Amino acid sequence: MMEPNVKAAMAYAFPILSGVALYSMEKENKFIRFHSFQSILFWVVTIGAFSIASSLKPVLIGFLLMPLVQLITVMAWFWLMWKAYKKEEFKLPILGKIAHDQTNK
Repeated sequence: MMEPNVKAAMAYAFPILSGVALYSMEKENKFIRFHSFQSILFWVVTIGAFSIASSLKPVLIGFLLMPLVQLITVMAWFWLMWKAYKKEEFKLPILGKIAHDQTNK
């Protein structure tokens, strides 16, 4: 049996897939459900940011935005996994509140 903090960290491991899998399987532990739902939201927003940056390549700003989006994504991704592993319910701005509200209703 895996510890809750390890499961919560794993929610961020595979974009959207691991968050959906853990959120649908976990019915009791609100910590795991929170991180799973926040992971889903994080990856949806990340995919949106990549899409926007990519669509702006014809006007050249996309070439500047793409590395910035990549850097922020990787840093946030590892930060979120680390916080979950350290048993902290770190809330991303806006997304964290949505995830918290969703798991505590």
